[in-house]
Amino acid sequence: MILGETGILAATTLDEVFRRAAARRPYSIALTDPPNRESFTDGQPRRLTFAQADRAIDAIALRLRRLGLPSDAVVGIHLPNTVESVLTVLGVLRAGMIAVPLPLLWRRADITAALSPLGAKALITAARIGDFAAAASAVQVAADLFPIRHVCSFGKELPDGVIALDGLLDGEPPEPMPETVHYGNPAAHVALLTFDVTPNGVIPVARNHAELIAGGIAVLLEGGIVADARLLACCGLSSFAGMALTVVPWLLSGGTLSLHHGFDADAFADQNSNNPDTVIVPGTLVPQLADAGLLAHPALRSVLAAWRAPERCAASPAWGHSSASLTDVLIFGETALIGSRRDAHGMPVPLPAGTAQMPRGTAQAVPVADIARGEAGTLTVRGPMVPRHAFPTGTAELKADAQGYVDTFYPCRIDRLANTVTLTGTPPGIVSVGGYRFVLNELEDAVRHAGGGAFVTALPDALMGHRLAGISGGSDDVPAALTEQGANPLIADAFRAAASR
Repeated sequence: MILGETGILAATTLDEVFRRAAARRPYSIALTDPPNRESFTDGQPRRLTFAQADRAIDAIALRLRRLGLPSDAVVGIHLPNTVESVLTVLGVLRAGMIAVPLPLLWRRADITAALSPLGAKALITAARIGDFAAAASAVQVAADLFPIRHVCSFGKELPDGVIALDGLLDGEPPEPMPETVHYGNPAAHVALLTFDVTPNGVIPVARNHAELIAGGIAVLLEGGIVADARLLACCGLSSFAGMALTVVPWLLSGGTLSLHHGFDADAFADQNSNNPDTVIVPGTLVPQLADAGLLAHPALRSVLAAWRAPERCAASPAWGHSSASLTDVLIFGETALIGSRRDAHGMPVPLPAGTAQMPRGTAQAVPVADIARGEAGTLTVRGPMVPRHAFPTGTAELKADAQGYVDTFYPCRIDRLANTVTLTGTPPGIVSVGGYRFVLNELEDAVRHAGGGAFVTALPDALMGHRLAGISGGSDDVPAALTEQGANPLIADAFRAAASR
């Protein structure tokens, strides 16, 4: 029986997992901000105990209820990787609503297009994210989308009409948050919507509590994350992988989650000096961090390498920099993630054909997913972490086959003798830049609409997977036009970089 199909996992919500951790260690530190927080958003770095976090979650949930939002209301969340992002997701869930964490570099065009079919009722953001006026942009999104009746924000100097939330993080809620009642199994209700980018376009993917917890348990088992773990996480919450690699293992272990925004070498070194026992970093950065001595302190037990371009993991160098284990986590968009600890020689372990068990090679191994090659020659996955449907229910773009397998669109081949799967390419028509994926023809359309005969191409990049290179056709206005139409800043930066050369 695959993990999560029966038993307590299938009936437990994330809020219940948090409450258990808070009851066990109320005065232990639960969440810490990046030390360089003030460089990218308002407010000094925070350190919250479980009891303080619990009160803040209650206050956020109560505020959303007082706004008149009903159960299962869709709430967009556009926040940097600070304690507010974690508290807001958990507050939305405690209120019985559906959290929609949005990618950090999405701007007005992407956010409007993503939230429009979902009927979102509220949008929560920060006054600023770096030099981007996020709260002001959220007001524009709300003007574009009639169902959004409330824009809420953390931070200072908010635009008129925006509901300030900073006061919710301090002190006691004015009254207890009433219990949210869901009919049937509460863990089976949709908890989170994230956005996959497939050859068919951007697809909102729904996950319930049980699916989120199943992904986190798979990471916990293979990564060797222990009780009361001290986790340092360099990935945000705007994806299934971000939640399954950070928030869910933190809740299950009942430890401390230290958040890191983007990647800042000095801030990472500062946080690393606090001796975390588990570090979650992009897979492409592991060799550089190891060479710099940042993954070798004695307290470090486990390094989790997040591979958003999973086909690149097999060519990564051997691991042997410290006594800590290295676990490669291959991320297949919003469909699934599969972890595998490096072998005795520090080399990546191939994906198994058939049932993946974690922690691999142990008597306690638990089946967490089934892996197969589909009729189209691509990797397909089924299991308790795999989403059952896109959102709203019945959307055709995400659909399991007759055996329950969902296509990841990654071409692959199977070695029948070794019973392993090898990825042989990337999904067609998809460009991956760091953690962001673009549909190539939609990317080209966005640039074409900027005028000036501009076009863009994607070039291989050792760290980012791809990098975008823009040619403006002699016009200097393309970056400004792209910014004005609310395009992802990675696209505009492709033209600024070309102009500076």
